[in-house]
Amino acid sequence: MFAKIIIDQDAKALDRVFEYSVPQDMTVEVGERVIVPFGKRNLQGFIVGLEEKAEFDESKIKPILQRIDGFAVIKKEMLSLMFFMADKLHLKLASILRLFLPSEMRTGQVKELIVRYVKLAKNFQSPSARAKKQLEIVKFLKDNGRQKFADVSAKFGYAPLSALVKSGTVLVENEQENRTPVFDEMKNEKRILTPLQQRAVDTICENKTYLLHGVTGSGKTEVYMNLIERRLEQGKTALMLVPEISLTPQVLANFKARFGDKVALIHSGLSAGERFDEWKRIFFGQAKVVVGARSAIFTPIENLGIIIIDEEHEQSYVSESNPRYDTHMIAEFRREYNSCTLVLGSATPSIESYAKAIDGEYQLVEMPVRVNGMEMPKIVVIDMLMEMRQGNNQIFSIPLIYELKNVIEQKKQAMIFINRRGFSSFQRCRNCGYVAKCTDCDVSLVYHRAENRLKCHYCGKRYRALDVCPSCGSKDIKQGAIGTERVVEELHKLFPDVRILRMDNDTTARKNAHRQILNEFRNTKPAILVGTQMIAKGHDFPDCVLVGIVDADQSLYQSDYRSIERTFQLITQVAGRAGRSSMQGRVILQTYSPRHYVYRFASNYDYKGFFKKEANLRKVTNFPPYARIVRILFTHEDEKVVAQDCKVCYNKVKEIKEQYPQDFVYLDVMKAPLNKIKNKFRYQILMRFKLDKADEIEKKIYDCVDEKCKSSVFFEINPNNLS
Repeated sequence: MFAKIIIDQDAKALDRVFEYSVPQDMTVEVGERVIVPFGKRNLQGFIVGLEEKAEFDESKIKPILQRIDGFAVIKKEMLSLMFFMADKLHLKLASILRLFLPSEMRTGQVKELIVRYVKLAKNFQSPSARAKKQLEIVKFLKDNGRQKFADVSAKFGYAPLSALVKSGTVLVENEQENRTPVFDEMKNEKRILTPLQQRAVDTICENKTYLLHGVTGSGKTEVYMNLIERRLEQGKTALMLVPEISLTPQVLANFKARFGDKVALIHSGLSAGERFDEWKRIFFGQAKVVVGARSAIFTPIENLGIIIIDEEHEQSYVSESNPRYDTHMIAEFRREYNSCTLVLGSATPSIESYAKAIDGEYQLVEMPVRVNGMEMPKIVVIDMLMEMRQGNNQIFSIPLIYELKNVIEQKKQAMIFINRRGFSSFQRCRNCGYVAKCTDCDVSLVYHRAENRLKCHYCGKRYRALDVCPSCGSKDIKQGAIGTERVVEELHKLFPDVRILRMDNDTTARKNAHRQILNEFRNTKPAILVGTQMIAKGHDFPDCVLVGIVDADQSLYQSDYRSIERTFQLITQVAGRAGRSSMQGRVILQTYSPRHYVYRFASNYDYKGFFKKEANLRKVTNFPPYARIVRILFTHEDEKVVAQDCKVCYNKVKEIKEQYPQDFVYLDVMKAPLNKIKNKFRYQILMRFKLDKADEIEKKIYDCVDEKCKSSVFFEINPNNLS
């Protein structure tokens, strides 16, 4: 027997299938991990095929040395997915396989948690009267039954307990214990569905893709749970994805209350042990419902009946680091493989998804009103230029301050949204113009006042804050655009007695920090929660009656064709946090561009009007979903190497363009906008072509990259971020 094996090394030269012989006394399965000799080293590999005959000279084929797990850790569906992703996304086989296992399991850094218990033997002999500690242990176990070895040892001492074990008076039992993620207790309250919710549940019944377009507060989560309940009754399983770790505690609590121990949680905030144990529960079929962020799409759950992607428009569903993939594409593959239902839910669907629904590729299901019957929060657009002309140079407009005072007097809650963490976005010398930049990345450093440090938000490096300009010696240092820290500081000045919480990547770095912040906000009145986009979606706080959007323009003028769409989505999503119970919500939106059309559509919650205008604009200018963008990104420590590799590839792509002169809309080669990240230089080839022959052109472009290229090369289709 001969095994086809992929070596677990993320190297271009090893990105192929190798052949090894299976020793006669060894039984292996496709999907197993094994140790194999490779050159002078012994390396881990994955068996992806078994053949009776060898493809190469049998005398030169080396044998497998040993099995690692004793069972196939990669299931057949995942192997099919691996080959699909390698072909479609031009990814290395080993880097794809790594997505399917907890990283600590791959590296051998995590194992099952085995807990030792002690109990009295059935016909035990009581110890001597002189052994007082032993007698105390016997009495304790007699009164309390089986106990953890560590607890009894800590209470009475290791020596007397060991003596009792040695004499046979006390028996030891080893038991594998699951490390379960912490979640909030909630009552199982199955709500009666509204007619719109019931219609949605009844409509979503076939094995195809549905777009559930429901306004914020329309009760999409209850629809999801009812859909999952139906699939469980049919003996199927379910996969539910959410875009942010901050949403998982609330969603998990809801799902745990409804489905109990059938639920497993997967996201990057879990400890290594928790992630490993949850993965095992899913793998062996003990968990029937998986809830998680993007990475949960790769969990080995079988017999899928439904996949749900909540807030489907979120860019966090697209991986922007190696390996790069779009969760929607993976979900579509798993839907077809399992012949199951895929539901994409959002109050503000992506232009691409809504266009597919309009064209009939997805089935559109609409929920246009809130479940409580209340109107959507009123959005008031404030012209900050007018505020400045009237003498208000604060970061808060007069109407926002007035509304915050009302909230505090009523002992209610408010949320303040600004999608920038830190105190200010940069520090600059007013005298000579020097801007503090990261030495390893081509970006300005963000000032964090709490630590009095400058931080790079790309590589994490920290620097001393500027007191004096290192270029000219001036002490006149200007702060850049405001972030969450500055907003909190200003709110403390205005409302010193009010609890003000902050939620961003800095305050949520600790384990379970998301949960603690959200719980404190939920239980404090009055209170103000300041945060980045992690507060903008999914959260349900009945007493939150006001949302303030401090800098609505921040995402509007980014050099990205999706910037206007993202602005509309963020405004609509964060506005939806207000007025989710019996009180009418209000939203104060601060902007320096009040006449921009995005604010007109957003303030009226007119998604269809916005889609019509934005889709028409993209159709005319040949942007997705009416064209395809492909970016080839080259990175290397040596700028000359990356520039040369990029140039060679560009010349080959130009030849392809000459074969399809009518299909290419755009082609150019350039430094990436962020030319250096983590000490690696970045160059890119950007192209845009029409859809008719897009797959054909894309395949030729993939094939044109030289295997001798020294740079790391990444391919991206319709990338979320072109910087």
